[in-house]
Amino acid sequence: MLTALALGAGLGLGLWTLAVWLVPPRPTLGALLARASAPQPPPSPAVDAHAFARPVVVALHAAGLPGERLTRDLTVLQRPVAAHLATKVAYAVAGLLAPLALHVVLVVTELPVTIELSALTALALAVAGFLLPDLQVRSAARRARAAFRHALSAYLDLVWITLAGGAGVDSALTDAATIGRGWAFEQIRHALETARLTRIPPWTALRQLGGDLAVTELVELAASVSLAGSEGAKVRASLATKAAALRAHQITDAEADAQSATERMSLPVVALFLGYLGFIAYPALTHVLNGL
Repeated sequence: MLTALALGAGLGLGLWTLAVWLVPPRPTLGALLARASAPQPPPSPAVDAHAFARPVVVALHAAGLPGERLTRDLTVLQRPVAAHLATKVAYAVAGLLAPLALHVVLVVTELPVTIELSALTALALAVAGFLLPDLQVRSAARRARAAFRHALSAYLDLVWITLAGGAGVDSALTDAATIGRGWAFEQIRHALETARLTRIPPWTALRQLGGDLAVTELVELAASVSLAGSEGAKVRASLATKAAALRAHQITDAEADAQSATERMSLPVVALFLGYLGFIAYPALTHVLNGL
């Protein structure tokens, strides 16, 4: 009995730890602001922590993994492809070995368990572990693109305000990028600096950045600015309209997320109601069955 209780407590603790790791708690606003304003740490020397998985990583890369869409997501997150493939291998190996190790523990404690069940569980967890990093990358890239769009709306406002002050297109793009902070503005500044060094139009660099990050709003911005740079079109009003439309779209998405969160909050209430209903109905049902 003590062994079963210990194994059950360990299993519950492991499931709780896995749930916290998969769905981490949201940080407070103060923590996010402190993290955003904190200075960047100096780069540490690179350590090849995935050397053990290098042969498998090479084989997976030769097989065409990851795909084009996932490669763009990794580009948004600035994660190396080799590190992502090594993470997939590590998760798959962990999922494969965990049920087998548990099977050995159960056999030692003389608890009845079949090797077939452990093998099927190991294969299922290995497949889940292999696919889990892809889901995490897609979710993180989706959040990063949403944050980029938020910053892009502010960047559009800064650009058209600078244009209203009499600045040229090139200087408006550069000056607006130097004002903002954060990852999105760093990407825009890097693209504009690359355009200046390579002697290409800045809207070409912005269009390429939008294609690499799969942010269509940035591609549309580059197209509008290119008209002003090449044909002398007045784009100040167009940029203001795009900024307003982008903010309206973000508000709509925020409302949809809030409604989805509200609907998810009803699931625990339904589960508690069903549990309470079963708690009430079980004695009566047992009494009726025993009386037959």
